[in-house]
Amino acid sequence: MMTNSANPALSQWSLDREIVMSRVIDAPRDLVFEAWSDPKHLPQWFGPKGFKIETFEIDVRVGGVWRFNMIGPDGTVYPNRMRFRRIERPSLMEMDHGVDQDDDPSMFRFTLTFAEQSNGKTVLMMRQLASSTEQRDGMIGFGAVEYGYQTLDKLAAYVSGLKK
Repeated sequence: MMTNSANPALSQWSLDREIVMSRVIDAPRDLVFEAWSDPKHLPQWFGPKGFKIETFEIDVRVGGVWRFNMIGPDGTVYPNRMRFRRIERPSLMEMDHGVDQDDDPSMFRFTLTFAEQSNGKTVLMMRQLASSTEQRDGMIGFGAVEYGYQTLDKLAAYVSGLKK
């Protein structure tokens, strides 16, 4: 069952409301997908450099929720909630991500695609869709791109430690 977002703007993609990041990760696609979709792995690496994750609930399935605090290097606590909308193993995940509250007006759509290269590496594309251009600009101003790439760096380092 796919849950509908409370925000209708997230139902239609628009280039002026998106942030796109990509990274080639030196690991097989199945392993990169597992790092994103397995509850034992996801909290181990998720978040920008220096941030720690404190999980309250994690259910990585369509309709499932991950509720967690992201704790910054300075001790600031950022309550988060991610609701999993689509999971197509091993090529796609889609979530709604925002603060840990119902009907969060700052929630955004988060889509990941995992593409396998012939050399065994994975191209991970991370797309974030805001509900307005103002929200997107605010996310960029806050550091969403820089923090997103730091998160992808942590993912790459984490899966390199999992490779057989």
